[in-house]
Amino acid sequence: MTINNVLYEKAKEEMLTASGEDCQHFFVKNNCLLELGYWELLHENPTKADKIFKKICDSDIRASWGLFISALARGEVRDYPTYFELRNFLEIDLNIFLTYCLGDYVENIIKYADWLYTINPEVHKFIGRVFLKNGFEEYGLFFLNRAKDYFFTDPELHYLLAEYYAQNNDTEKTKVAIKDCLNILPGYYPALALQEKLKLNCKE
Repeated sequence: MTINNVLYEKAKEEMLTASGEDCQHFFVKNNCLLELGYWELLHENPTKADKIFKKICDSDIRASWGLFISALARGEVRDYPTYFELRNFLEIDLNIFLTYCLGDYVENIIKYADWLYTINPEVHKFIGRVFLKNGFEEYGLFFLNRAKDYFFTDPELHYLLAEYYAQNNDTEKTKVAIKDCLNILPGYYPALALQEKLKLNCKE
């Protein structure tokens, strides 16, 4: 069966942004099992989601991850995710869960943040960035600063903090964050561009 790419992208966008329900019918009609599994998970039917993911998890890494994140969203640990699964999928899924106001899912997942960090040291940064993006600044800063305790040598982490402080007109903290970033990686372009834009002397 050939899927109409335009209609597929429209259905996927509807699901990711919680902007429509017609996407479910499209996924069923076109046998889009991964997307249908996510639709069920996002509509709080994790048992149905798991049954769908299991059908394709041996051939689709995203479905294998789907089984893991579905369990974790319920506060259960099943198997171990890989470094690259966490890097590629955690931030995306947390953002979708917040879009759907699935606070219980998010809370259950972040309970395991310190454990997930042992697999991928960027986990706290991923979580912090999602919270900031969705307007939960207190939680975002908590996780970004938590990341500093574990993975201080990540230049992107300091840049994210610098960007946040700059948006909130905190010049001194912006300068410190840019300085920390550039001390780790002197050529980090986003930090250099932000420093130039704000006309800051971060060497003081």
